[in-house]
Amino acid sequence: MIEKLKPGKISIVVFLTALIWVWADLALDEPLPLSDVKIEMAKPTDPSLWVNFLPEGPESNPQTAIALDTVVLKGPASTIAEVSRQRNRGKLDLTLFLVPEQEGLTHEEVRTVNVLDFLRRNLTIRQLGLSVESCVPETLMVQVRKLVEQPVDVECIGIDSSQVPTLNPPSVMAYVPAGETVKAIVQLNAQEQNQAKTAPVEKTPYIRIAGQQWPVPTKVKVTLAPAQNVLTPYPVPATYSFGFSPNLQGKYRVVLAEDTDPTALTSVSVKATPLACDAYRAAGPQLILYIRDQDAQAPPDQWIERDFEFHFPAEYVRKGEIEANQPPPKARFMLVPIATETAPHSEL
Repeated sequence: MIEKLKPGKISIVVFLTALIWVWADLALDEPLPLSDVKIEMAKPTDPSLWVNFLPEGPESNPQTAIALDTVVLKGPASTIAEVSRQRNRGKLDLTLFLVPEQEGLTHEEVRTVNVLDFLRRNLTIRQLGLSVESCVPETLMVQVRKLVEQPVDVECIGIDSSQVPTLNPPSVMAYVPAGETVKAIVQLNAQEQNQAKTAPVEKTPYIRIAGQQWPVPTKVKVTLAPAQNVLTPYPVPATYSFGFSPNLQGKYRVVLAEDTDPTALTSVSVKATPLACDAYRAAGPQLILYIRDQDAQAPPDQWIERDFEFHFPAEYVRKGEIEANQPPPKARFMLVPIATETAPHSEL
């Protein structure tokens, strides 16, 4: 007769089976070599400390980050497979931060850091569920230098050499190596340069130490004088028009005096940049005689005298790229109601 298994015995069998599978998974540890692990130096809380890695070689500059040649992780096959999938999907960030205070790097010195020990203590690695088997290199040299706070001059770069910037303040306080001449740099792009010609642009300066950039907490306002454009004289074929107010539009026509010189209204001379001159030629009309409301009240036999105005493109006037190279043409005119069938003077 077959003995029936009691529920308690079934639970024990299931537990032992699961335990065997877990043990088998742990027993089959696999290595995972990585070549994309980077250690980056975190910024010290003490602003007077400058902490960097010292690569091998007498001419090597201090660096804030070091890429390790190889790191070999080890762990259960299932965990190795999951970490590998994350890496293949680009979701595995292996940039590790070395915090100077946690490593006791709080005063000026040069020290050797044990990389293997650092990796085994690192929380990012431990959260992967893997252990660190080995790494290359096994040690790194770290340099801690003491900086001094002192005023440094501000320099604006990225602008034309003919422009003289106004900097407010002209110097800022910054931590720099003792005995070294360092400048605080502000840089303007093209859009900021245009803005700085009309209003101050606020920028955060930075200093460069051994090829590294460090922001300075004090902001600087930069102002640039408007560029002095070189304007060239140009003759421009001209057309003219009359500018009526809404009250007179469609009710009057303009009659110019017979002694008006036609050539004065068909060509004008301006001083401009090439782009501004081309825009003025294409805009049209080049001259406008503005008619005012009170002109309609003038006696019928009285000539009104007024200058034509140059109709320059507003954009180039704002930038100082176009101006008249001659007095404006003068006009003598009368207003004739549209309903009048005959006029005492001919229209030019």
